[in-house]
Amino acid sequence: MPSETAQALNAIDEHLYGTFDMKEIVCDNDTIRLCQKEKSVIGEISLKIYINGTEYASLLCLNELTEELALGFLYSEGVIDAIDEVASISYNERLFAVMVNLVPGKSIDKCESLRSVTSGCGRCFTYINPLKHEKFLPVANEDRFSIRDILDAMEDFGRQSSVFKAVGGVHSVLFRHETFPVFNEDIGRHNCFDKIGGVLLKSDKMGLLAKGMLLVTGRVSSEIITKVIRLGVPVLVSRTTPTAAAVSLAREYNVTLMGYVRDRAGFIYSGEERLLQEA
Repeated sequence: MPSETAQALNAIDEHLYGTFDMKEIVCDNDTIRLCQKEKSVIGEISLKIYINGTEYASLLCLNELTEELALGFLYSEGVIDAIDEVASISYNERLFAVMVNLVPGKSIDKCESLRSVTSGCGRCFTYINPLKHEKFLPVANEDRFSIRDILDAMEDFGRQSSVFKAVGGVHSVLFRHETFPVFNEDIGRHNCFDKIGGVLLKSDKMGLLAKGMLLVTGRVSSEIITKVIRLGVPVLVSRTTPTAAAVSLAREYNVTLMGYVRDRAGFIYSGEERLLQEA
């Protein structure tokens, strides 16, 4: 019977990973052995985004949901505000390029130069881009969210990552909403958030963002929290730590930020008033 890892790999498109022969280090008491091993390794591509025929950005990412990633990235950057500003979008598999054409009259700022965004959040901003400041508003939602429900959700979230279980090397993000949950994985945390934005844009579900929450496996940097602010999601929950800049931005923009949420425990860094503590 195939192992759980083998079953998981069979369910994953092979373009997401490569398989290599390598040596595995095995310790038996005081003896160290090197054993021949075949192991799967997560893949990555350099995804180009073209706007009206001009290259706008290059993203290192997993070769999955490429159009959604491009849409979400352009939304988080403030290039577009709605899906109806996009006249057409297509993915060129040979060039690893998403071709975006904006509607007539819509253009990008000439001052914005080509950027290359790494999978490790190399393009981290400490503050909101002042040129786009009007697109980042304090989160107005004042609904209450159950702490118990959040702890339960994080336990379930940790079991959803099929790519991580089979190959490793990816982060996971879940947009949790009872009518339209969205889960995805990528080598970059920021890509995961942009993909969620892109899926919701394509599905005409952006109105759900103000009533949901985002769960993430990795660190919350200032770049991540600015994406959450742009999306208007009231609650962000991480299995690990936020940075000091992220906490400051979360407090300034009324985002409930929780970190180190695992094993039914965690910390509340901002927005405690939005959380409901049951007896």
